Amino acid sequence: MTRRLVVGTFSPSVPLRAAARLGVLARYGLEVEERPVPSSPAQFRSLLDGELDAALTSPDNVIAYRFVPDNPLGGTADVRIVAGVDRGLGLALYGRPGVVSAHALRGATIGVDVSASGFALAMYALLESFGLDRDAYRVLPLGSTPRRLQALLSGRCDATMLNAGNELRAEDAGAIRIAGVPRPYLGTVLAMAGDRDREAVHALAAALRDTAGRIAAGAADDVVTKEAAVALGLDGTLAVRYLDRLKDPHEGLIADGSVDLPALEAAIALRRRHLPGGRGGGDALTGALDPSRGLFDLPAANAR
Repeated sequence: MTRRLVVGTFSPSVPLRAAARLGVLARYGLEVEERPVPSSPAQFRSLLDGELDAALTSPDNVIAYRFVPDNPLGGTADVRIVAGVDRGLGLALYGRPGVVSAHALRGATIGVDVSASGFALAMYALLESFGLDRDAYRVLPLGSTPRRLQALLSGRCDATMLNAGNELRAEDAGAIRIAGVPRPYLGTVLAMAGDRDREAVHALAAALRDTAGRIAAGAADDVVTKEAAVALGLDGTLAVRYLDRLKDPHEGLIADGSVDLPALEAAIALRRRHLPGGRGGGDALTGALDPSRGLFDLPAANAR
């Protein structure tokens, strides 16, 4: 019996599409509809309402919506990480064409998904490392990464965080890579809410691991570059660069689906530092990575 899942994504997921093209999803008895979401609050609202069965999202989002009452939806919920998917896929701070350094961002408009998102927190840390405190620039919520790319190239914002092929399009249009995120970093996880379709979501995690292994081994190059061209609008050269990024051991796919606990500890530290008062989670985040807190729904071997 084929099980159907609806998965919410910010940017089109080439690994997910490759899994379909390679027949991996069918082998795991799955049919997956990929549904774009405009922002992280919208993604988790749809996940909690049952409009989505799973989400490809930032791990910080799962932490926020599980533990932090003062999140954009105004309450916590039983959301869990099922698998690690990638290590950021080139996530970096990009300036619009003409903005060549972080120092040019004093007084600038910086685009974010929402001001308390994981990418925004990483951006605050990067700008702080260049001597720019939060009052040195204006933060503009713009939603998902593709939306922020368009805002950057149209001049609506002066800088933003980009990854997953969006950064390659930005570079091709003349945008400048200012700085990448520090390591360790966990970029994307597969998440679910409650126990709804748990078996099918775990099957999807296994299918993504299978696909990541094939990509890393060079057994899916043609499929990946074709899907990157169609889904992300990348020309031949950029599609090959995207393929190389997926294979990169530091920024690319996580072939075994594991979750890097030091990377999650770093994400929690960013949340505590850059979101004052209750918005950062405070005591609610104490021991968040302890298995008893329920953040993870994955084999013990996949949390390390």
